Amino acid sequence: MQRGRRRALVLGNILFFLAGPCLEAGVGPYLLVAVAGRDDTDPTTGPRVCGALLIAAALGVLLDVFVRFVRDGAGTPSPAAPTTFLISGGVYRFIRNPMYAATASIVFGEALFFSQPILFLAAAVYVVTTASLAHFVEEPRLARRFGSSYEDYRRAVPGWVPRPGVR
Repeated sequence: MQRGRRRALVLGNILFFLAGPCLEAGVGPYLLVAVAGRDDTDPTTGPRVCGALLIAAALGVLLDVFVRFVRDGAGTPSPAAPTTFLISGGVYRFIRNPMYAATASIVFGEALFFSQPILFLAAAVYVVTTASLAHFVEEPRLARRFGSSYEDYRRAVPGWVPRPGVR
């Protein structure tokens, strides 16, 4: 890949990360808690540790996803600059929607870490919304773009919950 093209893809992925997961799992939850009212219950250590671990693991998944968009897909998550190649490596071997699952996991982890029950609801709404987007918009678009290779991938890899033995 040409150096200039690679730079543009890296920049595009960084911008998408800032406009997508950072807003959805950072700014959005902060504003929701600010508007809904902060639950000032002091979180206990167990939920805080679980929340921190969940957030850290989900950030690792997001990092893998964005690296794969540049390296394996030669594109971005944005429909304005889509991938040239179907991505099926890394976390995509286990789950078709790792970016959405990771972002929801971060919001769920924040609910645990900060002891903010409204964020559990926010995570659930996020999952329903992104599952609908994936099913009704993204999957048909990918099927048109990549044909039978996407259909084979879709049949082999679960959308949201990894199955034991899926690789």
